[in-house]
Amino acid sequence: MTGKGRRDFCVECRKETEYLLQKKDIVRNIRDKAYTFGITVAVCAECGEEMSIPGLIDKNVQEIDEQYRAVEGLVSVDDIEKLMKIYKIGKAPLSLALGFGEVTIPRYLEGQVPSKEYSDIVKTALASPVYMKQKLLENREKLTDTAYKKAMAAADSIESLFSVSDKMLRVIAYVFEKLEEVTPLMLQKLLYFIQGIYSALYGKPIFVEDCRAWIHGPVYPEVYDLFRDFKYNPIDDARFALLGGTEDALTNDEEQTIDLVVNTFGMYGGKVLEKITHNEDPWMEARKGYGDGIPSSELLSKERMMKYYIAVNRKYGIDTEDGLQAYIHDMLARVS
Repeated sequence: MTGKGRRDFCVECRKETEYLLQKKDIVRNIRDKAYTFGITVAVCAECGEEMSIPGLIDKNVQEIDEQYRAVEGLVSVDDIEKLMKIYKIGKAPLSLALGFGEVTIPRYLEGQVPSKEYSDIVKTALASPVYMKQKLLENREKLTDTAYKKAMAAADSIESLFSVSDKMLRVIAYVFEKLEEVTPLMLQKLLYFIQGIYSALYGKPIFVEDCRAWIHGPVYPEVYDLFRDFKYNPIDDARFALLGGTEDALTNDEEQTIDLVVNTFGMYGGKVLEKITHNEDPWMEARKGYGDGIPSSELLSKERMMKYYIAVNRKYGIDTEDGLQAYIHDMLARVS
């Protein structure tokens, strides 16, 4: 990182100089335990000594706080704010709803670090509308009618919205973690490839949802309904936090398969992926008897997908990125 445009007074040089922003590891003891944190420091471009610039101390405090919470698995201020937004509930009512003292959540929002026990309660509430409803019911008498009804209505809405399996949610969350931008069309095709390739490699599906052969290629209707409700980029929606908190974590085999798909098929847009699926046997077989413009929602069975990708694996070796790239290359040559 260059120092061009960044200048401040260097006490060693005794003049205004340019400076560089760099990362530096420091060790801090918190509750009798040593932690190593990476913080941002300003270094003089002329003498190499550290400089004190406005706002850097506050930035370092924030960096240490975020890293400490991450290491200890503690909920962040951002997570608490998302929880309030998702359930349309204020900070004091949320505190009471979770069984805390009325000022606990307000203190956390001001920067106080929560205990592991209380942090886990907040994280579970953020991950599960069912758990949030349970806490609301348990602490019903502590809340006003307005706060209770509004939060419960939000929980009911979210519970019905997130009707897909935990495994599907976790797969979707992992895909979003790996790719910066995923359109609904692209996501549908990636899920189809993940299901087909995983089943071919391991002899079983990765998630339970059935795929359908729609006009624009394979589609998981439950996922279509889920993201239709997001009015803008899902990652920017507070409810997206619910995707990352599912209990049904991914295995190493599942993560490796998703990585294979993301690093190959994930390089292409939804329309290109649609063309590939339109030339694969599973979709073509399911669409037999239907014209290009005729809607259909025929089942694209897991068995048919598995059988197809087992054959693809024999020819290309789709347990490697090179094998998948060769397959994609051949399919694109066919549709061009």
